[in-house]
Amino acid sequence: FASSQVHTTDFPGNYPGYEDAWDQQRFEEAFRVDIIREEEGALEFDMVGIDAAIANAFRRILLAEVPTMAVEKVFVYNNTSIVQDEILAHRLGLIPIRADPRLFEYRNQGDEEGTEIDTLQFQLKIKCSRNPQAAKESSDPNELYFNHKVYSKHMTWVPLGNQTDLFPDADFRPVHDDILIALLRPGQEIDVLMHCVKGIGKDHAKFSPVATASYRLLPDITLLQPVEDEAAEVLQKCFSPGVIEIQNIKGKKVARVANARLDTFSREVFRHESLKNLVRLARVRNHYIFSVESTGILPPDVLVSEAIKILMGKCQRFLNELDSVPME
Repeated sequence: FASSQVHTTDFPGNYPGYEDAWDQQRFEEAFRVDIIREEEGALEFDMVGIDAAIANAFRRILLAEVPTMAVEKVFVYNNTSIVQDEILAHRLGLIPIRADPRLFEYRNQGDEEGTEIDTLQFQLKIKCSRNPQAAKESSDPNELYFNHKVYSKHMTWVPLGNQTDLFPDADFRPVHDDILIALLRPGQEIDVLMHCVKGIGKDHAKFSPVATASYRLLPDITLLQPVEDEAAEVLQKCFSPGVIEIQNIKGKKVARVANARLDTFSREVFRHESLKNLVRLARVRNHYIFSVESTGILPPDVLVSEAIKILMGKCQRFLNELDSVPME
């Protein structure tokens, strides 16, 4: 029995000189997580010592299984704008809502009326009118009309039941105030009521908590021979800025790999006959560089911790299933 093109450890021994058979002690010693960059809405970290299947499972959980709150039902009382009701409801559904989903429960299937523990209610009521003080020769809508642009900031939270007591310090609102929803002209108005529920990206993309969640393998660049002078300068231009550094050693310009992490694997170096045999490009098989960009509903570090909890829960359910199966 033989296998080829295998990228997991299900069939160890397929890579010459690389021991990938599972060993718990070796895993515990080698596994680590390094935080590289943390910003308000983005997180970059390294996950070292895991298999591709685990890395991809982690990515997919971030995309599709970490819950958020989003607009699910739109009750249209009046809409005289040029935006059709269905399109308006779709646009409202895609607006990220700043509300911690851990404070709410999932709404029961078939439950038409929301409650304070599973629903957030927002209202959007706005009407466009003329500005009587506008200059007659003006053609700028910003001067001619009031409320002619409907933004997400016009969505206001309407507490359901005893939500005022449940969340006394809550500030439920759209993540961004400047999301354009519709354009109005004098006499046109929008009056809608929205119900936000808890859901996951697997059901609809509007529930996905991340703008992007991706990973790549750490590049491994090796110079097989010394590269000097003019060839060193050409080599430096073949890679992303900061990857190749030129040092002055005994009056000669000598190239060295400064930071392979910055490389985008453009493979530009292989277009040069004089350089393509001097460089070896590879990737570290168990070193994953994760990039997580949040939509702003939850901080990216919270999203990562929630994804880890969900993955742990999946593993525990699988173990419970194995224990419940009778052994022959």
